[in-house]
Amino acid sequence: MKRTLGVCYYPEHWPEPVWSEDATRMAEVGITWVRIGEFAWSRLEAQPGVLTFDWLDRAIEVLGSQGLKVILGTPTATPPRWMVDKHPDMLAVDAQGRPRGFGSRRHYDFSHLGYREECRRIVRLLAERYGKNPHVAAWQTDNEYDCHDTTLSYSPTALKGFQDWLAQRYQSPDALNRAWGNVFWSMEYDEFSQIGLPILTVTESNHPHQLAFRRYSSDQVVAFNKVQVDEIRKHTDAPIAHNYMGRITTFDHWKVGADLDIASWDSYPIGFLSDRIENSDARKLKFLRQGDPDNQAFHHDLYRAVGRGRWWVMEQQPGPVNWAPWNPAPLPGMARLWAWEAFAHGAECVSYFRWRQAPFAQEQMHAGLLRPDSVPAPAYAEAQQVAWELADMPDVQRGKAHVALVFDYESAWAWDVQPQGRDFEFWRLAFAAYRACRRLGLNVDILPPDCADLSGYKLVLAPGLMRLSDPLRAALATFEGIALVGPRTDTKSDELSIPVPLGPDLPDCDVQVVLAESLPPNAKVKLQGGGRFRHWFEHLEGSATVHMSTKDGHPAIMGNDHIRYLAGWPDDDTFDRIIGYHCDILDIPTMTLPDGLRIRDTDTHRFVFNYAPDSQDWNGTSIPAAGVHWEPLE
Repeated sequence: MKRTLGVCYYPEHWPEPVWSEDATRMAEVGITWVRIGEFAWSRLEAQPGVLTFDWLDRAIEVLGSQGLKVILGTPTATPPRWMVDKHPDMLAVDAQGRPRGFGSRRHYDFSHLGYREECRRIVRLLAERYGKNPHVAAWQTDNEYDCHDTTLSYSPTALKGFQDWLAQRYQSPDALNRAWGNVFWSMEYDEFSQIGLPILTVTESNHPHQLAFRRYSSDQVVAFNKVQVDEIRKHTDAPIAHNYMGRITTFDHWKVGADLDIASWDSYPIGFLSDRIENSDARKLKFLRQGDPDNQAFHHDLYRAVGRGRWWVMEQQPGPVNWAPWNPAPLPGMARLWAWEAFAHGAECVSYFRWRQAPFAQEQMHAGLLRPDSVPAPAYAEAQQVAWELADMPDVQRGKAHVALVFDYESAWAWDVQPQGRDFEFWRLAFAAYRACRRLGLNVDILPPDCADLSGYKLVLAPGLMRLSDPLRAALATFEGIALVGPRTDTKSDELSIPVPLGPDLPDCDVQVVLAESLPPNAKVKLQGGGRFRHWFEHLEGSATVHMSTKDGHPAIMGNDHIRYLAGWPDDDTFDRIIGYHCDILDIPTMTLPDGLRIRDTDTHRFVFNYAPDSQDWNGTSIPAAGVHWEPLE
């Protein structure tokens, strides 16, 4: 499929005579796709039932007349003021019991069925009007589910929905009491209507109670999204996407993605560096204007999997953003590098946010391809350069990966509600494993937790899975490579209780976790031959072979020829060593890359990306800071 560029545009923000000039300039830059409409509900329906589509008709026609393809967003992330007046209980409620008010965006509760029906109605009207429009070539549902911590709502609506959900899941209060261990502390219930939301208790709420609420809340996101998808599909065959975010685990993206055609995500590397990625102060300073060298790639690979091979970047940072604690400008060249890295990971489209910087409201400090006065901003020329390069570059397909990483949202919820150590987080553990692979120059595929086929891989990493699904367990039983699972994998039931016999239950591999300890930042477990565990260490027993030991003789890795259990969370150097050791066994080529230099192999080319703030050498080629180099694979 041809790789293309896009841009996010808001015709309702600009005088109508400007639209034609903007569309002409977009086409001249090399833009193919234009996303519109996702925040325009108040201009589409200023009062209940008073619909005004004529301006959107004209905007779509203006864009289409220049050969641009429109991605039409549903406007449900920003319900207008009259909607809140009509449904005052649609507002989400925070964990302190406070309603989240009108005046910004995402002011709705996913579980509110009245608002859900309002969304069905406006999406149906849009789909009826534009489903066959030749210029509307793709759709986007809502915008950035969970942005501003909006998956979890503790409203009366959510309480009633949660109680109904529990009744369907458990069928009887007795079954729920047994599953949750409610005999502990006399927490037993006689009726589902007695069960509250897991907040504002004297000490922490029961862990399976919290986990159940996470599952319920995720299901509400899935149902909310499906309502919109079902309405759109009645009227068009155009693909439907949602724009996910970075480092968001509060809902199950695999389940949302099952109803969509394309997964997209919003990539803000510099904002994420200061806001969402753990790094030392020195490292954050080094990559201040580039972003973490592995964060974008991780999400590219994750959303490629969520989209079952089809994925886009719906919003690509072009300059300073407005929402991070600090908002520096990218190094010259980064808007080009980020785009090419996405294409190397298989993106069909990279869409810059936004076309023109807004001179008003909350995002006026967020840069675009144009300044507020319509003069090109620095990323304008870089986007144009990428378009020229795409025209000269043959289509590249996703390169083969010998390594796979299993990623599971339920496990993220489990360790959020029962971390057992202040710095234990599933996302961080999975990302640490992924980073080690990147430092070794490896392509990585990310797999869902119910993956039933591992035959295309040599090395599979499964860190921190609360439990192994039946399909994955069966796949591991016949896997001919090496699966490195753990730490903390398959050591709990799906209700967060300790199973007896003790886990993990690994196929033909006698290993049990008999004790788990979390470690403060200043404590490490040293390994024989060098290396250390941090954050987490498990004591193992069993008859399986010990493949690595701690310095004081405890098993660090136990297993057989094809499945091995990792008993701790390695530091970065140790993760490199462990994964590199297993790659050597499996004849997977690795390399030691300079800090900030990263590679990605496609089916025909090797791409080299320099995230470092200075030039670096690659096989005799000097790659400048923020530089991209590609060469044919032999």
